[in-house]
Amino acid sequence: MVPLTEVRVNKLYYGDNLTVLRNEVERESVDLVYLDPPFNSKASYNLLFKSPTGEQSAAQTEAFDDTWHWGDESEHAFDEVMRGSNAQASELLRSLRAFLKENDLMAYLCMMAIRLVELHRVLKPTGSIYLHCDPTASHYLKILLDSIFGTRNFRNEVVWDYSFRLMDLPHFFNRKHDILLFYAKSKEAIFNMPKTEWTRDDIVRTRKQEIHTDADGEEWIWMPGGKGHSKNKLKKISDIIAEGKAISDVWQMPIVSSSAKERLGYPTQKPQALLERIVESSSDRGGIVLDPFCGCGTTIHAAQKLRRQWIGIDITHLAISLIEKRLKRAFPGIKYDVHGTPTDLEGARDLAMRSKYQFQWWAGSLVDAVPYGGKKKGADSGIDGLIYFKADSKTTEKAILSVKGGDNVTVAMIRDLGHVVDRENAKMGVFITLTEPTGPMKTEAIKAGYYKTPYGSYPKLQILTIADLFAGRQPKMPAIDQSAFKQAESEGGDQDDLPF
Repeated sequence: MVPLTEVRVNKLYYGDNLTVLRNEVERESVDLVYLDPPFNSKASYNLLFKSPTGEQSAAQTEAFDDTWHWGDESEHAFDEVMRGSNAQASELLRSLRAFLKENDLMAYLCMMAIRLVELHRVLKPTGSIYLHCDPTASHYLKILLDSIFGTRNFRNEVVWDYSFRLMDLPHFFNRKHDILLFYAKSKEAIFNMPKTEWTRDDIVRTRKQEIHTDADGEEWIWMPGGKGHSKNKLKKISDIIAEGKAISDVWQMPIVSSSAKERLGYPTQKPQALLERIVESSSDRGGIVLDPFCGCGTTIHAAQKLRRQWIGIDITHLAISLIEKRLKRAFPGIKYDVHGTPTDLEGARDLAMRSKYQFQWWAGSLVDAVPYGGKKKGADSGIDGLIYFKADSKTTEKAILSVKGGDNVTVAMIRDLGHVVDRENAKMGVFITLTEPTGPMKTEAIKAGYYKTPYGSYPKLQILTIADLFAGRQPKMPAIDQSAFKQAESEGGDQDDLPF
């Protein structure tokens, strides 16, 4: 356990987790790694949003596409493993390529191999890793982990059984489980056996031994004390109940259903209880938990709740900004650092040059906009986001968001925004630009007039620069309707200075 005076880690990183791991995470500094890497997903990864006006399908976004396809990146990852110091991993990956050839699965294994090598590097000797996967690739990942962590450090193939809504299928059994591949860094790895509650009936039913009652009326039963019958011993049933029942490698937990309170809208969201069990089992208070694919932040939430330090990495600004909302809602007063998101105009320009969509999502998050649409060609309808607000404290209305990260902005863009506002029956439009607007643009916005409510009038079209947003300026409109953001339940208390 770290001293109470030690500075907590608690960091969110935007970026490629391979780069972040290599540049930001020290060797043997992490106590626990959990990762749930995306693979072969046919669905968009819609994040944490719902529409208070019922526009569920429209008010969603693709956080990222599945980019694990064979190409230059996977070829480069393959070469890096071949040149690396882990001869077993190199030989295994070479053999797999000879068998699988160059396809999506092989690309996935190459991209995972180079990251698993780095995750092995950052784990302490007392650390452990849990890799979450489904049966699509679990067997390949198992032998990949064997080559990197060593077969002697394999601990469990945990089966997460989330059976529900079983159907009568024509060609195969219902697929209702995921796999967690659990490896230790060494034999010194931390492990705290989770316990569930025993009842007297449980003990009698599972053990089937005769209960012995002593002169004082205390009940005793034979219990295994180790390998071999000779080590069995009599134990008080009351003591057994107090100690709790050790769990197996089959975990029966429901998925996060659409009606669950913890549901945030992320289709691959894992239940909080699942991550809490992992964190409690393989780390101690004050330890450092790392999730290199942190998605909607369930691992981060569990680590914070259980008084661990944490590091989260994600490839989208959208995920990072939404995790921030989740943390601030669940843990009032929480302190953490964010790395990789723009903090000045130079950083914003760099992001805009590298990714149009990442820039749009990041800029939209600064005004509490719900992202709209995705990356598909032809999907651009002039809407980059929606800002929901309540004009009379009851009725939810919307403003259209348009974001431009280029060097050239024109008056035609303001006219187009006005047309989209009218077309969509929206009340207002907000135009965010990295470049200073021209005089004619400002004039065109003024000509659009005002949106009038019983509680005040607001410019119908508003222009904000990124510099304005950095300075704290926000759109002038009635109160933002925060029901557009699916929010985590508050854990209560002030997280500003929690002891470990």
